[in-house]
Amino acid sequence: MRRTLYILTLFITLSAMRSDLPAYKLYNAKGKSVEFGKLVKAASDADIVLFGELHNNPVCHWLQLELTRALYEQHGDKLMLGAEMFEADNALIINEYLSKKVNDRNFESEARLWPNYKTDYKPLLVYARDNGIPFIATNIPRRYASLVNREGFEGLSALSPEALQYIAPLPPAYDPELPGYKGMIEMMGGAGGHVNENLPKAQAIKDATMAHFILKNFTKGKLFLHFHGTYHSDNYEGIMWYLKNQNPDLKILTIKSAEQASVDSLEVANSGKADFTLVIPETMTKTH
Repeated sequence: MRRTLYILTLFITLSAMRSDLPAYKLYNAKGKSVEFGKLVKAASDADIVLFGELHNNPVCHWLQLELTRALYEQHGDKLMLGAEMFEADNALIINEYLSKKVNDRNFESEARLWPNYKTDYKPLLVYARDNGIPFIATNIPRRYASLVNREGFEGLSALSPEALQYIAPLPPAYDPELPGYKGMIEMMGGAGGHVNENLPKAQAIKDATMAHFILKNFTKGKLFLHFHGTYHSDNYEGIMWYLKNQNPDLKILTIKSAEQASVDSLEVANSGKADFTLVIPETMTKTH
């Protein structure tokens, strides 16, 4: 009896300890802690949801899948997915995979996939395949982003018409005074390194291209859920700036991901940057 009571007490104690170690917390734009259901409800009312992730954080990827499932349950065939992690010139093989014409082995050997594809992005693509959800490759091919990093937007003008179909229409709108782009230059200068004035332009052509392919595939009445690094939509800039520049009437919801020493409150440095902020302990293990 005494041993049974000890085991029960130990179980209750460990359970209490676990409840004091939440894996994440969600905060709304006012910095108030909210439940996952609030995020689902708000996302359901949007045209486009921009989910900014930390690429190597398992909680981000788990919540992306859970949000996808929750939105599919509500919207069914009106849901569309897209991601930075898939480049526009890979659209053909992605569509072949989604239609089950290409198996996993061939897809994974022929498509240009991120190193953490199997752990972090494959579950999303498989869910899309198994439920008939369109999944759009939205990012500019990396070789063209590298070209902009070397030569600026002008470097793209010599590309063939075939190459240009994988890029936002030229010349792209560009505001170097946007805090996100300006901050990239300031960080480089502050670190004492060589300042490459084309670096924010390379970021901008990614943002512009992702926005371009979102809009190209989005129609009113659909819900487009897009996954990308959180920097691409923080402060309502990046992808969102390009989307609003082309269609100011769009209802867009943004999600920021951040790591903090404690998730008990939203730090000032992370507040006001998105409609919802996913806060994760900085001690969380990484996927790669």
